[in-house]
Amino acid sequence: MLSIHLHNIIFFAHHGLYEEEKVLGNEFELNISIKHSPAHLPVKHMSDTVDYVAVYELVKKRMAIPTPLLETVVTDIAQKILAQFSLAEEVLVSIRKMYPPVSNMQGSVGVSFELKRKNL
Repeated sequence: MLSIHLHNIIFFAHHGLYEEEKVLGNEFELNISIKHSPAHLPVKHMSDTVDYVAVYELVKKRMAIPTPLLETVVTDIAQKILAQFSLAEEVLVSIRKMYPPVSNMQGSVGVSFELKRKNL
Protein backbone atom coordinates (compact mmCIF):
# COMPACT_ATOMS: atom_id res chain seq x y z
CA MET A 1 0.00 0.00 0.00
CA LEU A 2 1.33 3.43 -0.97
CA SER A 3 0.59 6.44 1.24
CA ILE A 4 0.42 10.08 0.17
CA HIS A 5 0.82 12.59 3.03
CA LEU A 6 0.11 16.28 3.41
CA HIS A 7 1.78 17.36 6.66
CA ASN A 8 1.19 20.44 8.77
CA ILE A 9 -0.79 22.41 6.21
CA ILE A 10 -2.00 25.66 7.74
CA PHE A 11 -5.20 27.53 6.96
CA PHE A 12 -6.83 30.57 8.49
CA ALA A 13 -10.58 29.89 8.70
CA HIS A 14 -13.74 30.76 10.60
CA HIS A 15 -14.78 27.39 12.04
CA GLY A 16 -16.30 27.29 15.51
CA LEU A 17 -19.41 27.44 17.64
CA TYR A 18 -18.77 30.79 19.28
CA GLU A 19 -19.57 34.13 17.69
CA GLU A 20 -16.02 35.44 18.20
CA GLU A 21 -14.62 32.45 16.28
CA LYS A 22 -16.97 33.14 13.40
CA VAL A 23 -15.87 36.79 13.31
CA LEU A 24 -12.17 36.65 14.26
CA GLY A 25 -11.28 33.26 12.79
CA ASN A 26 -8.45 30.98 13.88
CA GLU A 27 -5.46 29.12 12.56
CA PHE A 28 -5.92 25.43 11.76
CA GLU A 29 -3.36 22.73 11.01
CA LEU A 30 -4.31 19.70 8.96
CA ASN A 31 -2.58 16.40 8.35
CA ILE A 32 -3.89 14.06 5.69
CA SER A 33 -2.84 10.54 4.70
CA ILE A 34 -4.28 8.74 1.71
CA LYS A 35 -3.55 5.07 1.01
CA HIS A 36 -3.87 3.27 -2.29
CA SER A 37 -2.51 0.17 -4.04
CA PRO A 38 -0.70 1.12 -7.24
CA ALA A 39 -1.54 -1.05 -10.24
CA HIS A 40 2.11 -0.99 -11.37
CA LEU A 41 5.41 -0.69 -9.57
CA PRO A 42 7.38 1.44 -9.64
CA VAL A 43 4.88 4.28 -9.97
CA LYS A 44 5.97 6.34 -12.97
CA HIS A 45 2.88 8.27 -14.00
CA MET A 46 0.63 10.69 -12.13
CA SER A 47 -2.39 8.70 -13.31
CA ASP A 48 -1.13 5.79 -11.17
CA THR A 49 -1.18 7.74 -7.91
CA VAL A 50 -3.10 10.43 -6.01
CA ASP A 51 -2.13 14.00 -6.89
CA TYR A 52 -1.35 15.79 -3.62
CA VAL A 53 -1.69 19.19 -5.32
CA ALA A 54 -5.28 18.34 -6.27
CA VAL A 55 -5.90 17.10 -2.70
CA TYR A 56 -4.56 20.41 -1.34
CA GLU A 57 -6.90 22.39 -3.62
CA LEU A 58 -9.88 20.30 -2.48
CA VAL A 59 -8.99 20.90 1.19
CA LYS A 60 -8.38 24.61 0.59
CA LYS A 61 -11.89 24.99 -0.89
CA ARG A 62 -13.50 23.11 2.01
CA MET A 63 -11.62 25.08 4.66
CA ALA A 64 -13.05 28.30 3.20
CA ILE A 65 -16.57 27.25 4.23
CA PRO A 66 -17.24 28.33 7.86
CA THR A 67 -18.49 25.37 9.88
CA PRO A 68 -19.42 25.13 13.58
CA LEU A 69 -17.88 21.69 14.26
CA LEU A 70 -14.43 20.37 13.35
CA GLU A 71 -16.01 16.91 13.22
CA THR A 72 -18.06 18.07 10.22
CA VAL A 73 -14.96 19.46 8.50
CA VAL A 74 -12.86 16.28 8.80
CA THR A 75 -15.67 13.93 7.77
CA ASP A 76 -16.50 16.13 4.76
CA ILE A 77 -12.87 16.25 3.66
CA ALA A 78 -12.46 12.47 3.95
CA GLN A 79 -15.64 11.82 1.97
CA LYS A 80 -14.71 14.35 -0.72
CA ILE A 81 -11.25 12.79 -1.16
CA LEU A 82 -12.69 9.31 -1.64
CA ALA A 83 -15.32 10.71 -4.05
CA GLN A 84 -12.79 12.64 -6.17
CA PHE A 85 -9.89 10.17 -6.21
CA SER A 86 -10.97 6.72 -7.32
CA LEU A 87 -7.57 5.20 -6.47
CA ALA A 88 -7.84 6.23 -2.81
CA GLU A 89 -8.73 3.31 -0.55
CA GLU A 90 -8.26 4.84 2.91
CA VAL A 91 -8.10 8.40 4.19
CA LEU A 92 -7.04 9.79 7.56
CA VAL A 93 -7.72 13.47 8.19
CA SER A 94 -6.77 15.32 11.37
CA ILE A 95 -7.35 18.97 12.18
CA ARG A 96 -6.06 21.12 15.04
CA LYS A 97 -7.48 24.45 16.14
CA MET A 98 -4.29 26.22 17.11
CA TYR A 99 -5.76 28.84 19.45
CA PRO A 100 -8.99 27.51 20.96
CA PRO A 101 -11.19 29.96 22.88
CA VAL A 102 -10.76 28.15 26.19
CA SER A 103 -9.94 30.28 29.21
CA ASN A 104 -6.43 29.70 30.61
CA MET A 105 -5.69 26.86 28.20
CA GLN A 106 -2.32 26.55 26.53
CA GLY A 107 -2.23 24.16 23.61
CA SER A 108 -4.50 23.18 20.79
CA VAL A 109 -7.58 21.02 20.30
CA GLY A 110 -8.32 18.71 17.43
CA VAL A 111 -10.22 15.89 15.82
CA SER A 112 -9.28 13.10 13.44
CA PHE A 113 -11.31 10.81 11.21
CA GLU A 114 -10.39 7.71 9.26
CA LEU A 115 -12.54 6.44 6.41
CA LYS A 116 -12.11 3.37 4.21
CA ARG A 117 -13.73 3.09 0.80
CA LYS A 118 -15.09 -0.35 1.72
CA ASN A 119 -17.04 1.30 4.60
CA LEU A 120 -18.91 3.74 2.36
